Amino acid sequence: MESGQSETILGNLLGARRHQIILATKVHGRVGLGANDAGQSRYHIFRAVENSLRRLQTDYIDLYQVHRFDESTPLEETLRALDDLVRQGKIRYIGCSNYAAWQIAKAHGISAQLNLHRFESVQPEYSIINRDIERELLPFAASEQVGVIVYSPLGRGLLAGKYAFEQAPPEGTRGAAGEQRLQVLLKQEHHFHIVERLKAIAARKGWSLAQLALTWVVSRPHITSAILGASNPRQVIESVQYVGEKLSPEELSEIDEITNNPYAGKVGQL
Repeated sequence: MESGQSETILGNLLGARRHQIILATKVHGRVGLGANDAGQSRYHIFRAVENSLRRLQTDYIDLYQVHRFDESTPLEETLRALDDLVRQGKIRYIGCSNYAAWQIAKAHGISAQLNLHRFESVQPEYSIINRDIERELLPFAASEQVGVIVYSPLGRGLLAGKYAFEQAPPEGTRGAAGEQRLQVLLKQEHHFHIVERLKAIAARKGWSLAQLALTWVVSRPHITSAILGASNPRQVIESVQYVGEKLSPEELSEIDEITNNPYAGKVGQL
């Protein structure tokens, strides 16, 4: 898919429904060969926003996020540019993605010192098999009231139950397409031991593994929302069927034991 094509598709679909949704998009990725065609410089951010607004067929973006920490651009420059766009009414709120807790803290310090709008959300990876953010990022977000919108709640597809260790991925899956981060997971046998034990919990409840994995993520303390990837409407409908239901303390403890996560109890106590 070409750069910006998903925004174009969404813009064509929204029409009069634009004001019924919260619209979020990002900036950082390379969109050309020029020196200013990537990153979070003032030049690139301003041009990227205008292009996104045109493709989305709207005059404002609800949440505009920087995709990752940009070591080549002063953070003050990025935050001043985003603040100007908020004051112009082109974006409502700003957020960040793939930031460590210290990086958001640094950004918040600059925003407070210069009276700029601050990052109100962070978008990290989080799933039953990837709980790293429970160590620092989730406690920080809870303390500073930063929204947490997680991606890959199904462990890049591993928690959909489609894959088997040392077997070729099924046709049409992300594994078959060769996604690099998923390939790393598929080569680690212990992940499949975790999956099998999680399947047993899901079976006792009459759920699929994907339903268990997504319900667990969105019911975790301090998680605002989760981004769910799907290739057809059926996958979305099935995955969200039990969202809103609670797992029992015993089930949560069993999942903690399966994943052997030392920070599990601390997150819920904040």
